[in-house]
Amino acid sequence: MRNEAQAVPAAVTNRFSRIFLPFAAGYFLSYLFRNVNAVIASELETDVGMSADQLGLLTGFYFLAFACFQLPLGVLLDRFGPRRVESLLLLIAGAGSLTFAAGQELATLSVGRALIGVGVSACLMASFKTFSQWFEPHRLPLVNGYMLACGGLGAMSATAPVEAILGVTTWRVLFVGLAMACVVVAAVLWWVVPEKTNMTKAEPLRRQVAALFHILRSSVFWRFAPAAMVFSGAPMAIQGLWAGPWLRDVAELDRNAVAQHLLLLALATTVGFVAWGTLAERLGRLGIKPIKVAGAGLVLFLLSVMVLTWQPTGNVLPVWLMFGLCGTSGTLLYTVISTQFEVALLGRVITAFNLMVFLGAFSLQWGIGLVIGFWDAGPGVGYFATGYQVCFGLVVCLQGLALIWLLWPRDSSVSRRRPDY
Repeated sequence: MRNEAQAVPAAVTNRFSRIFLPFAAGYFLSYLFRNVNAVIASELETDVGMSADQLGLLTGFYFLAFACFQLPLGVLLDRFGPRRVESLLLLIAGAGSLTFAAGQELATLSVGRALIGVGVSACLMASFKTFSQWFEPHRLPLVNGYMLACGGLGAMSATAPVEAILGVTTWRVLFVGLAMACVVVAAVLWWVVPEKTNMTKAEPLRRQVAALFHILRSSVFWRFAPAAMVFSGAPMAIQGLWAGPWLRDVAELDRNAVAQHLLLLALATTVGFVAWGTLAERLGRLGIKPIKVAGAGLVLFLLSVMVLTWQPTGNVLPVWLMFGLCGTSGTLLYTVISTQFEVALLGRVITAFNLMVFLGAFSLQWGIGLVIGFWDAGPGVGYFATGYQVCFGLVVCLQGLALIWLLWPRDSSVSRRRPDY
């Protein structure tokens, strides 16, 4: 009995160190890359001479490339396994980081940013698939929540710590260092993470592609897709770039204060990832479905964006903390939609859903830049508050429509039909 009792903690520790931590390191880098432009935006504006729409487009290339690779990624994960796929893709992210570090104009910087997007595109989906293979189903919401929290730590590192680094070196040196980190994590994933040997044999490629099209034709999938775009996509678009300029132009904070606010915003995001996963797990024991928990969180997030649209004066930190805390509730939709399809389709379902999330993030991030550009206050000055008000108001409208579409009652008898392919 004693040996068995000792074996359980040992197994948990082994899975944590050899499975969870390597994938968490990759996702940490993914989120750091995603949010770092919010801090170096001023450098890009001055060093490269970027306008608001160019800055939005450049930063959004991460999301666009990320999104475009999601559909083939789902097939690759199901066919070759998450360990191999993520290891090789992180090398591409490293190459993209070096390209970005060397870029002198929009075209080169965009190529680098796109390569980074492709390179980190598997960091979350590969971990979700791996965890589903190694952890008990009832533990997945909590394990996934901790994984998402590691992304939040990456977002935190992209704020005040990056600002401190910029005080002693340049953003180009920073990206060289990030490229080296990508190579190290790729090596750890390749050599340390164990292979799951008792998995079923991969389907033929033709059948895999047919199943992917089945998912994209499903009415169940399109029930969740709009919410993915404007609820999960909005925090990425705003926190990843436009939160910093908003704090500078609307709240009129200096650089250090902006970095501190972004750090606390990232901290709220990190707490939110864990809190929503924990809350969904515990309420699930009481018979409350995750879709209801997610719906409550999405309503709160919509309210936070409404308040930011109103542009309160004085201390804006509580509103941004609510934005970060509630914006993570959309991650529960991954759990919900994954239960609507067969287990064999999990990799393709999640990556197709992720496609919608990142298409939404790209569209919102670039679109906000286009609209704000109409209220340009001048070179090096920033943008008028009216531009942000218009953009955030449009986001609120889109989120309201998506929420109605998501929560509108439907016949549940057709939600889990066996695919015909």
